[in-house]
Amino acid sequence: MAMKQFKAESKRLLDLMINSIYTHKEIFMRELISNASDAIDKMYYRSLQEDDTGLSRDDFKIHIALDKPGRKIIIEDNGCGMTKDDMEKDLGTIAKSGSLAFKQENKDKKNDNNIDIIGQFGVGFYAAFMVAKQVTVESKAYGSDEAWCWQSSGAEGYTVDPCEKAERGTKITLDLKDNTDDDNYDTYLDQYTIKNLIKKYSDYIRYPIRMDMQKSRQKPKPENAPKDYKPEYEDYTEVETLNSMVPLWRKNKNEVKPEEYNSFYKNKFGDYEDPLKVIHSYNEGVATYTALLFIPARASYDYYTRDYEKGLQLYSNGVLIMDKCSDLLPDCFSFVRGLVDSQDLSLNISRETLQHDHQLHIIEGRLEKKIKSELLNMLKNDREKYEQFYKAFGLQLKYGVYSDFGQHKELLQDLLLFYSSSEKKLVTLQEYVDRMKPDQKNIYYACGETTAKVDMLPQTEAVKDKGYEILYLTSPVDEFALRALMKYDDKEFKSVSDDDLDLQTEEEKAAAKKKVEENKDMLNFMKDALNGEVKEVILSTKLKSHPVCLSTNGALSMGMEKVLNQMPNNGGEKVKAQRVLEINANHPVFQKLTALYKLDQNTLKKYTKLLYTQALLIEGVQIEDPVSFSNDICDLMVKA
Repeated sequence: MAMKQFKAESKRLLDLMINSIYTHKEIFMRELISNASDAIDKMYYRSLQEDDTGLSRDDFKIHIALDKPGRKIIIEDNGCGMTKDDMEKDLGTIAKSGSLAFKQENKDKKNDNNIDIIGQFGVGFYAAFMVAKQVTVESKAYGSDEAWCWQSSGAEGYTVDPCEKAERGTKITLDLKDNTDDDNYDTYLDQYTIKNLIKKYSDYIRYPIRMDMQKSRQKPKPENAPKDYKPEYEDYTEVETLNSMVPLWRKNKNEVKPEEYNSFYKNKFGDYEDPLKVIHSYNEGVATYTALLFIPARASYDYYTRDYEKGLQLYSNGVLIMDKCSDLLPDCFSFVRGLVDSQDLSLNISRETLQHDHQLHIIEGRLEKKIKSELLNMLKNDREKYEQFYKAFGLQLKYGVYSDFGQHKELLQDLLLFYSSSEKKLVTLQEYVDRMKPDQKNIYYACGETTAKVDMLPQTEAVKDKGYEILYLTSPVDEFALRALMKYDDKEFKSVSDDDLDLQTEEEKAAAKKKVEENKDMLNFMKDALNGEVKEVILSTKLKSHPVCLSTNGALSMGMEKVLNQMPNNGGEKVKAQRVLEINANHPVFQKLTALYKLDQNTLKKYTKLLYTQALLIEGVQIEDPVSFSNDICDLMVKA
């Protein structure tokens, strides 16, 4: 028969589809297997409707054969097959979907729930041309005595001719392209390559996908074999089913044992430890989907690096669409591994990405709530396990609080843990608030490298004296997270290092104000002696036994200053908090300062610099001139 041109699209469109639509050439196998599964679905549906085919689901199969000498791949199914008109409509017209039309025609008939059409687009078949220089389709439709052969070498067109085919169904033969420097098409003639592709993309197709596998086995040892007999081996062929067919996530979770979940997780995601938590859920409604999620026991080696790629596997009716769909998870829950299988996603023509993201956003929102709910449940009922989780991924939760302009802070605030000064362990914000004193207005926190160092900070003395609990922040992101939250349960967060920490009674405030007025000139002198290093020098309201400390005025704290200056992308510019040097007016050092102001102001300058440097050291800030600091101490020792 004469060559026919493709009806609906130009040669350029076909060339674009073959070479540009799909990211990986190996996708061709997924597409052809999905089409074969669709054909069997249609046949099974008709067997249910007509009730006279004598077929059951167990009769259906897909078979793959590899012809290495001829460089051919053959994929055959015993589905509904195609008539000549079907070939003209579905193979002669690009982007014509016979599967979708079939689904629409039968959507109102009973037994529709028994049919599960994967193919939604007519272009999947043409993925075959990414690896094949010629594609031959031989098909015999159910109820027809005729068989037809469709053949094409690509954009130049196709032919449709009668052929001989005994059984109902479709047989597709791919004549592979010649190898090039960039592409080795022979790899698709390797039985293990094909087996791996089926496992990767089509493992959960509901019909068996079989292939003749070449194997080797040891021959039986002869009865009269000599003592030095060496085992002999023989090659044989065995038909092997390549797919598992039943997805674990489609089983009722009451029927799945914990060890099955654990084994599935470790095999699929390459972890050596069981997950801390398994989340298996099914949702119906605007977006119908099944989710099987896992919370790992530990962070992977690359989790906190730029190389880590978040995302869940996305399936459509058991067929892998995307290996890492990042849109299903917010960054704050990027540690979650697992998959989502949905039957009503709007896929694009390559099935690799989504045509519209509305359903995806719905699924993401529900998964977000489900993950939080499961974590809160773990926090409430298995604190030890939750703290193990928090040790691995708490940093990500805290980062999530202040990233994206605080978009997820309400989602995450109840999941946060911080070390408590009074409980000597990690506590939640709610637990802190529940223990607050009747007169307490703020949630107090202090920052440092370790809990032991924070506990020794001079600024914590007055807060502890009041019997108030303090949250010890030891991670660089902690204070940023609390600043993003601003308040919890209408209680504002307050750093013990803020210069306006208000813990005094009215009488104490009046006495302090009087003392400040009496020493105003000396405090200004000390400020000038520090040459702009501090915004001001004040008499402290928070110090008890310590002589000096640093506080800050404004949005930037000392801890935040250190973190920001350690970041590599600030162009070398340093940020600086507005530092305030606080002097304890009830400490003997203060009496010495007042005496020096009257008698020896040069020595007072050295004392001021020493006290400021001491305050920096207490804060864990590296001093710029340790030699000068050492010399000043030696000078004072000599004079003493």
